[in-house]
Amino acid sequence: MSFQAYIDNIKKKTGKSPEDFKKLAEEKGLLQNGTIPKTVKATQITNWLKKEFELGHGHAMAIYATLKGKTE
Repeated sequence: MSFQAYIDNIKKKTGKSPEDFKKLAEEKGLLQNGTIPKTVKATQITNWLKKEFELGHGHAMAIYATLKGKTE
């Protein structure tokens, strides 16, 4: 599955875009000034996405990648 397919599936399931997830992550303190603080671990973010949005691990990692700025 391509990265874009992951993003498309997430949008279909949650109604949220990567930008929406960035805003939500900022509100939760998981993202500050567009970057993930060194004190925040990947598992904190993926666990949040799995619990709150019922994403699988691969889809949660795709959102984590967008938060890290690694979308290509």
